[in-house]
Amino acid sequence: MSSGIERTLVLIKPDGVRRGQVGQVLGRIEAKGFTLVRMDLRTADKALLEEHYAEHVGKGFFAGLVEFMGSGPVVAAVVEGHQVISTFRVLAGATDPAKAAPGSIRGDLGRDWGTPAQQNVVHGSDSPQSAAREIALWFPSL
Repeated sequence: MSSGIERTLVLIKPDGVRRGQVGQVLGRIEAKGFTLVRMDLRTADKALLEEHYAEHVGKGFFAGLVEFMGSGPVVAAVVEGHQVISTFRVLAGATDPAKAAPGSIRGDLGRDWGTPAQQNVVHGSDSPQSAAREIALWFPSL
């Protein structure tokens, strides 16, 4: 990959899949000029989710987050583009959908009707190190 070109892991969470938002999320990613390198629809097992969210072990929301993320299928995607990690996080919006800016994925598509903040439609890696680790977990052949 050339300078400035990165890869990130994007997950469309069970709430986004259940509510039929996959096309809208992928459309926003592609409209931004990013490339889908690999994509898979699957229900993640507990072991994968516990490893993915290992940095949150011991926090009060960890068990609920793992349970929610395993509650249905997710779309896991490797997305590539210039500064895709930071740009996707802006595109995704604030973690809490009630605080996410209009125009962002979470601001437009997220719901915060008494649900835990992790039910916010999408996940995106927060750093190059996290992206490399997460992509290796979800797509070990890449």
